[in-house]
Amino acid sequence: MLLTYRALKRRALAKKLAITTANGIDESSYVRIGGIDQWISIRGEDLSNPVILEVHGGPGASNLVFAPRTRAWERHFTIVRWDMRGAGKTYAAGGAEGQGEMTLDRVYQDALEVTQHIRARLGVDRLLLVANSFGTVTGLRLARNHPELYSAYVGTDQNIMEGGRNTSGYEALLARLEKAGKRKELARMVSIGPDRSAWSPQEWSEYAKTVVTTDPLTYETMKTVVIRSLWFSPFHTLRGLRAYLKGMNFSEQLGPQGTTIDEYADGTAFRIPFFLFQGDCDVLTPPEPARRYWAEVTAPVKDFALIRDASHFASFRHPDQFLELMLDKVRPVVTGEAGRRSAGRPAAR
Repeated sequence: MLLTYRALKRRALAKKLAITTANGIDESSYVRIGGIDQWISIRGEDLSNPVILEVHGGPGASNLVFAPRTRAWERHFTIVRWDMRGAGKTYAAGGAEGQGEMTLDRVYQDALEVTQHIRARLGVDRLLLVANSFGTVTGLRLARNHPELYSAYVGTDQNIMEGGRNTSGYEALLARLEKAGKRKELARMVSIGPDRSAWSPQEWSEYAKTVVTTDPLTYETMKTVVIRSLWFSPFHTLRGLRAYLKGMNFSEQLGPQGTTIDEYADGTAFRIPFFLFQGDCDVLTPPEPARRYWAEVTAPVKDFALIRDASHFASFRHPDQFLELMLDKVRPVVTGEAGRRSAGRPAAR
């Protein structure tokens, strides 16, 4: 019965995702990137719209599963969703042994190759860079170093790596565990310590999972948004879902590689418009470190906004709010058009 319902739901979502406009695009395939075949999806209702390159998080958590939730975005943007090495369909194609070098430097170079591929494929000069969660580590680096390739940077669930100086998220977790009387979990988190640079990939993952499961809003979002999107994804068979989850486990090795990065030392000067849209209740990538970094940024245009009633996965929990912000703040900057705020609904603050 459960599998029958899943099949019916997937069929309905596939119908919802159909793009029938004359100037639309819906194509996906493997492209040779960084020496391996990597999955790239391009979808949108009008090829004259700005082209978004998404840099997904996880690590290893492809955004392809969220396509039904973000279907409205495709009316205003052409969205490129790329399964990085170690993620989603890219992992499924080659398995663990076929992913090649698993480093953040290699992911960064892959992103530049994907950018050049999309520029050539769609005939556009610059892409709108949208990064979420762990993908923002790579996203900031791309935006900082290559203003000639990107029209603007949008970070959501933004990580701000500070070379290990900021331990506020870790301390907040300990306080939640102590308040909840979770002595075993508290002892485990105390034992790994606040120095993220000393964590193993398993400890890095364990910390993230403990944060998610101890915050009610984040945990509810994980169940109702993330797990449901995975289960009903029209792009993934049951075998594909197993590969998706294996890819996430495999990609955990990337997590600790970001812990020694210092975004302030790497630079706060950006030569492209710079936007951060953060969940107001996010405990995994809290809004305050992102706001502090944003305050130091110099850019031709910059803006910061909170997505209401949102934990981590803010743009996917509230895709309508995120779209409002994109139309009101971002699209006018990259196109030169007037803002297009939804009638009767103010943009999130």
